[in-house]
Amino acid sequence: MSIKLFIPGPTDVEPDVLQQLATTQIGHRSKTATELQKRISEKLQKLMYTDNTIILSTSSGSGIMEMAIRSCTQKRAAVFSVGAFGNRWFDMAKRNNIPADIFTPEPGKGVRPEMVEDVLKTGKYDVVTITHNETSSGIMNPVDTIGEVVKQYPDVLYLVDAVSSLGGAKIEVDKCGIDICLTSTQKCLGLPPGLSVASVSERAYNRAKDVPYRGYYLDLVNVVDRVKKNYQYPTTPVTPLMWALDYKLDKILEQEGLDHRFARHEKLANIVQKWALKHFDLYAEDGFRSHTVTTILNTKGYSVAELNQALMERGYMISNGYGSLKEKAFRIAHMADRQEDDLLDLLSIIEEIWNL
Repeated sequence: MSIKLFIPGPTDVEPDVLQQLATTQIGHRSKTATELQKRISEKLQKLMYTDNTIILSTSSGSGIMEMAIRSCTQKRAAVFSVGAFGNRWFDMAKRNNIPADIFTPEPGKGVRPEMVEDVLKTGKYDVVTITHNETSSGIMNPVDTIGEVVKQYPDVLYLVDAVSSLGGAKIEVDKCGIDICLTSTQKCLGLPPGLSVASVSERAYNRAKDVPYRGYYLDLVNVVDRVKKNYQYPTTPVTPLMWALDYKLDKILEQEGLDHRFARHEKLANIVQKWALKHFDLYAEDGFRSHTVTTILNTKGYSVAELNQALMERGYMISNGYGSLKEKAFRIAHMADRQEDDLLDLLSIIEEIWNL
């Protein structure tokens, strides 16, 4: 029995998109590969509202996260975290011997621009990292207003993890002043896992040139140099996923359209959040709630594990709370190509199982 996934990645993949993975293999140094990678870059620039260089990485989004913080930090990184994946930036910094400090709002609260201002005015930092959309907490940070603060500090680079939001929420990279904006294929883009992408500003590229120990596989300068030269990569790329990404970007840009796609995600979020407030409560504060995944407080003390087992018997799957929120909360994702009818069916089944 197939399971409809309402988890924050991986998401369900449409059959016609999966079929693209079977495209005939090509030489990754061939003209065909160059043309494929160039098309993908141009389409991603439209999705991300940017003129910056686009890079692809045969890794999860964590690969480009590590590339970004390692290649761009000369002095010290200020990591703003509202959950487990914000914490990951800080863990990566420590494991790479990069000076960094972590700043965390109260539980359920988002990162406010004034919090970033208070940190940057110390003059200690040359990098800011933000998780745009935190799947563990269901918090979406305001990368636009935070970006306005960062712009006041010309020597500070702005790195944004948009793994669980790009393609589901509008992120105007250039307008926000984002130097590196990264995502993965298995979430809002509705593709299998295994490929991550990012936009890279000239500021980030030039900064990285002055950072001596960038590693090899995740060397930002080496990757950008190859892309600028001929849309190639230093190591073997995952061409099957590139075929699928090329095809899926056409569906997003030309068939659904960006405005409609963003509005659909926001509508689904509003449906789930209204339902949650009727029966339970929400972890994220008002004004900072995600458009792609909702974290619902388990105020009635039901077993989330048992709920998920019952849901799977009916062909659905949600997520338990993450980390310390396990069984204290549950998460319903509404991203990628999820439609309203399926979401309403899921909520109705939960009401039936828990007799709400």
